[in-house]
Amino acid sequence: MNAQDKDESLAKAVRLRAEGHPEEARERLLALTAAFPDASDVAYQTGWVHDVLGLESEAVPYYERSLQLPGLVAEERRGALLGLGSTYRVLGRYGQAVETLRRGVSEFPEDGALRSFLAMALYNIGEHQEAMEILLRLVAATSTDPCVARYRSALEHYAGDLDATT
Repeated sequence: MNAQDKDESLAKAVRLRAEGHPEEARERLLALTAAFPDASDVAYQTGWVHDVLGLESEAVPYYERSLQLPGLVAEERRGALLGLGSTYRVLGRYGQAVETLRRGVSEFPEDGALRSFLAMALYNIGEHQEAMEILLRLVAATSTDPCVARYRSALEHYAGDLDATT
C-alpha cells in the first residue's frame, strides 16, 4: 500500500466512524496501523475510534504514539491532546490528565473544550478553586446568554478570587 492508498483508506475509516460504523472503522484503522506504524494521523484516528467504542485503555497507546510521532497537523494534535487527556481522566489517571490537558491549553489557549476538560481533571485532583476559575472565565467569555453577558465583568472579577467579599 502506498501513501495515496493510505490516505484514501484513512479517509474511508474516518467517514465510517463519523457515520456511526465505529467497529468497521476500527478494523480498517488497525490494518492501517499495522501497515503504517509510524503514521501519526493513523495512530490518532485509531485512538479516537477506540475511545468512541468505549475502549479507553486501548485508545491510550495510540494517542500517546500519535503525539510522539511527527506529522500531526494542528487540528489533529489538538484532538489528540484532548482525547488523551480526557481518556486519562476517565481511567482515573488524573495527574496524567491534568498534565496532558495543561499542555493542550498551553498550545491551544483559545480552545474551550480543552479548558473544560482541564477543569474536570483539576476537580478530580481536588483543585476546586482553579477548576472553578477556568469554568467561570470560560462562561464569561463564551456565553451568548444575555443574562450572563450582563454580569460578565463580575464573573471575570470573582473568577480569580471566589472568596472575595467586596
